[in-house]
Amino acid sequence: MEYRKHGNSGTVVTSYCLGTMTFGQETDEATSHLIMDDYIKAGGNFIDTANVYSAGVSEEIVGRWLKARPSEARQVVVATKGRFPMGAGPNDLGLSRTNLNRALNDSLRRLGVEQIDLYQMHAWDAVTPIEETLRFLDDAVSAGKIAYYGFSNYLGWQVTKAVHVARANHWTAPVTLQPQYNLLVRDIEHEIVPACQDAGMGLLPWSPLGGGWLAGKYQRDVMPSGATRLGENPNRGMESYGPRNAQERTWQIIDMVAEIAKERGVSAAQVALAWVAARPAVTAVILGARTREQLADNLGAVAVTLSTEEMERLNRVSAPAMADYPYGERGVSQRHRKMDGGR
Repeated sequence: MEYRKHGNSGTVVTSYCLGTMTFGQETDEATSHLIMDDYIKAGGNFIDTANVYSAGVSEEIVGRWLKARPSEARQVVVATKGRFPMGAGPNDLGLSRTNLNRALNDSLRRLGVEQIDLYQMHAWDAVTPIEETLRFLDDAVSAGKIAYYGFSNYLGWQVTKAVHVARANHWTAPVTLQPQYNLLVRDIEHEIVPACQDAGMGLLPWSPLGGGWLAGKYQRDVMPSGATRLGENPNRGMESYGPRNAQERTWQIIDMVAEIAKERGVSAAQVALAWVAARPAVTAVILGARTREQLADNLGAVAVTLSTEEMERLNRVSAPAMADYPYGERGVSQRHRKMDGGR
């Protein structure tokens, strides 16, 4: 598995990260430990979790695995997150010093470690001053509780503001952003990806298979059923399947992924994952497997390097919609005319 720089830090991580959102809810502890074993045997060294995954149980499962395998634990880069409610009180959420101090200490305890390698703010907090959050994170780095920090689900202006506030105050700066990113969801390319590139931050894409759509789990105009995430949750299936099914772009992308997969003799999931891994600024793609079989198939993407022609086919069919202004060609030409004194 390829090693890449962990954002703008000096640490290196593998190009595929193991996500553990299903641990403790959809995947029991014994299977979760086997999945982590399989991932490590495949050469991976990066595991991602969060305090809200299964209400803390995911962190506990990862922590018990780390304790039982001290030699592997020394090599693994462990990431977790804080921000969302873990209690019913008014200060049990957000990015305040009060909540983050409690959340970080609880995550350290559940994981059974003295230091978390990457601590991520799970989402923006419009209530807490950014200075309060960043000062807490800088203090946590100085105290040795975290090695690095990053963000998840931030907008481009939020990333840029945080980076510049940290630099202006000579505080530790963020190293990564964890956004949703896949062939079906490319809107982060408008401003979020450029903001991260400007700051030297790496991307850790979640949902690289679009909730299973890009793995070929769903069919046009056929409501999900059986052992799929939407099929096992009829209410969610009704809400989520219809809008995406109605978009012709969805099926054009899925068909192109399937076409390239057939030409190569690999799975559709491997093609979709290889595309994300090859995108600019991507440090590691997060694999969210519920079973060992899913992980084995996903890890097959390690051996898939798409050609320039294949990337162009996928880029073309999945190109995100561009409004005329300010992103489209017409918007660009309008700006140029304005700068030249025209109208």
